[in-house]
Amino acid sequence: HLLSALRGKDVLFVFVESYGKVAVQGTPYSGETDASLRADTVALRQSGFDARSAFLTSPTFGGISWLAHSTLQSGLWINSQHRYDQLVQSNRYTLSDAFGKAGWRTVADVPSNTVYWPEGKNFYHFDKQYGMYDVGYRGPDFGYPTMPDEYTLSAFDRLELANRNRPPVMAEIDLVTSHTPWARIPELMPWNAIGDGAVFDGMPNQLPSPEQVWQSTDSVRASYAHSIRYSMASLTDFVRNAHDKNLVVIAMGDHQPATVVSGVAASHEVPISVISSDPNVLDRISSWHWRDGLLPSPSAPVEPMDAFRNKFLTAYTSSITTVAAH
Repeated sequence: HLLSALRGKDVLFVFVESYGKVAVQGTPYSGETDASLRADTVALRQSGFDARSAFLTSPTFGGISWLAHSTLQSGLWINSQHRYDQLVQSNRYTLSDAFGKAGWRTVADVPSNTVYWPEGKNFYHFDKQYGMYDVGYRGPDFGYPTMPDEYTLSAFDRLELANRNRPPVMAEIDLVTSHTPWARIPELMPWNAIGDGAVFDGMPNQLPSPEQVWQSTDSVRASYAHSIRYSMASLTDFVRNAHDKNLVVIAMGDHQPATVVSGVAASHEVPISVISSDPNVLDRISSWHWRDGLLPSPSAPVEPMDAFRNKFLTAYTSSITTVAAH
């Protein structure tokens, strides 16, 4: 019965770097992002998809993204490097373990990984890992992001989803365009033009550099908001163009951006959305009272990130008794 309500679905857990509550609520720069997310919601609905959204409280702030990833996967509050080191030496039952046990092919797609990631195999037990050098990118360097988010998603579509004679895929995908310093944010390209990334040649030199962006706090915040809009628009284009009606995407922030953007009194809250074309998938979480669309409203529920694992497994599994015991 494990994850029986998702049988035949490709389920993607997509972390959007630095996608915090400040991007969508209560800041001078959140209005444009809100409008962009509403437009993305309309675009998804025109393609037969819908979304439900809320907030999670992340264990980390301004960085150390792997603490959030491991918290979501493990159902434990991993708020320090020491706890992370302990966790990855354990046999804690993760979301990727659950999907692997239930028959999914499990994949990690982390474009910022330039070397082998042992925890991906030894702790998360992913069947396949993609890093910077594994996805055929032939485009230019954009700074910290090794490739634009839309290329990461396009390559995943080509390498994993395009083959229809396969088991369903569960993946954790990291989108890193919105990583600090929030400079050289790519222009969104037509989906069918992305190819091997050569379409981006020359683009970075035409975009504001880190030195230009960081001349003032206002420009940093504006560029941060721009990066979030780009990442979420890239995700929307992917969902619309992957031609996979069995796609289920859980998209979320890993943490709030640094205090230069968030301010000194910001919470640890991050948006989270479930996207699907199957009403039954969204009906399964109706008791969570999440809000319609990609934009969580000010009254949307807030839960700690470590609570997500068990809530998710309970919602999509006929019986959870043996899962929750681990």
